[in-house]
Amino acid sequence: MTALVHTRAELAAARDAATGRVAVVMTMGALHEGHRQLMREARERGDFVLVTIFVNPLQFGPNEDFDKYPRTLEADLEACRAEGVDLVFAPDRDEMYPGGTPQVTLEAGPMGTILEGASRPGHFSGMLTVVAKLLLLTRADLAFFGEKDFQQLSLIRRMVRDLEIGVEIIGVPTVREADGLALSSRNRYLSAEQRQAALALSHALREGAAQSDAQSALEAAGKILADEPGVQVDYLALTGPLLGAPPRDGAARLLVAAKVGTTRLIDNVPLLLGNAA
Repeated sequence: MTALVHTRAELAAARDAATGRVAVVMTMGALHEGHRQLMREARERGDFVLVTIFVNPLQFGPNEDFDKYPRTLEADLEACRAEGVDLVFAPDRDEMYPGGTPQVTLEAGPMGTILEGASRPGHFSGMLTVVAKLLLLTRADLAFFGEKDFQQLSLIRRMVRDLEIGVEIIGVPTVREADGLALSSRNRYLSAEQRQAALALSHALREGAAQSDAQSALEAAGKILADEPGVQVDYLALTGPLLGAPPRDGAARLLVAAKVGTTRLIDNVPLLLGNAA
């Protein structure tokens, strides 16, 4: 049975009673199949599965969608029950930040200033601050994050390594619709026409990943994006497996961010360059 708690004291009591390896999945709610896949992975590898649901105000910019971000707690709880989650921690803003906006936050460093960081100043500082706080509150042994937010995953791994936080970070491949669209809580904002246009992102990434050199990958992906008038590209980037490193032969990552209507979407795929392809 899935228990629901709202306070740090309730979370601490439940965590004290947990046995075995504790696996956490951190979410902002509006759960979809991608989140459920994270829960399944956590259920497979952990003995006690904990899901957090908190729309973190620190990672939203002044013109972003904090107020309209979907809050669907009852439906989220049903999803957690269906996946065998042991505990859901759903605090409100005052519970997470009892002294108001925290005066001490984490700095994302150079990796936090590129790609999403360049477009959304302060986003990664807010994200890392809440992730670090939730790792400390949950005292998790394992934490699961989706590869769709690849820069986020990379920064969390770096934070855990640099600050010696004793938790294993596990990335889970992106879950997609049958037509290739990466699952996102923001997809619900798209009209039918906009959703069709949004397919250009995954199509572009697939075409780019089919190429064997960096220039061809960027050109193939860029052409598909340029041919879709409903998509306003923010960035299309190719990096090494360590985000921000120049791509060389072997493993690389192709990433895209774009607006479709007023909705900002991100996606990425792994690829192999050169002889490794």
